[in-house]
Amino acid sequence: MKNIETLRWNEDHLEMIDQRILPADFKYISYYSASSVADGIRSMVVRGAPAIGCAAAYGVALEALSLRGLNNNEFSKGMKKALKLLAESRPTAVNLFWAIDRMRSLMNQTQDSPNEIAGILLKEAHKILNEDININKTMGRFGAELLVDGARVLTHCNAGALATAGHGTALGVIRSAVQTGKKISVLADE
Repeated sequence: MKNIETLRWNEDHLEMIDQRILPADFKYISYYSASSVADGIRSMVVRGAPAIGCAAAYGVALEALSLRGLNNNEFSKGMKKALKLLAESRPTAVNLFWAIDRMRSLMNQTQDSPNEIAGILLKEAHKILNEDININKTMGRFGAELLVDGARVLTHCNAGALATAGHGTALGVIRSAVQTGKKISVLADE
């Protein structure tokens, strides 16, 4: 089974699967700034709370990278504007605010230059993405133990790999059970 990367870092930018065109088509869209990531979140290119949080973290990092040549004061003003723009992109997404707060806190803890802060924030965005994948795989392993071979599971909402940085939440449990050799039936009610 091929792993789907809902969002991924590609050299100097973020790429996200355009979920608006699935399943008829499959493509990644590239993002280079907080503004473009906010547009991607707002227009539902990315869906699912964990994936939105990861996207927001990368939006913060992208903006820091684009502003890293400015003086500290101008950098701070630009970052404040970017954080506000990202926060307004999906006001009901809890993970969005969690990721923005985590990135803001890290940024405020350092007295480094804008260039160094940009590097720190990019590393943190990568860390958030990897943590999400690991959390989902751990949840999947624990949940798979609860599913008996031949179980039928009803799902509701976006709970697969596309809703996260990878593997999935509720569907990650099913995926993990299948990987152990269990035969599981899934009923998706939407």
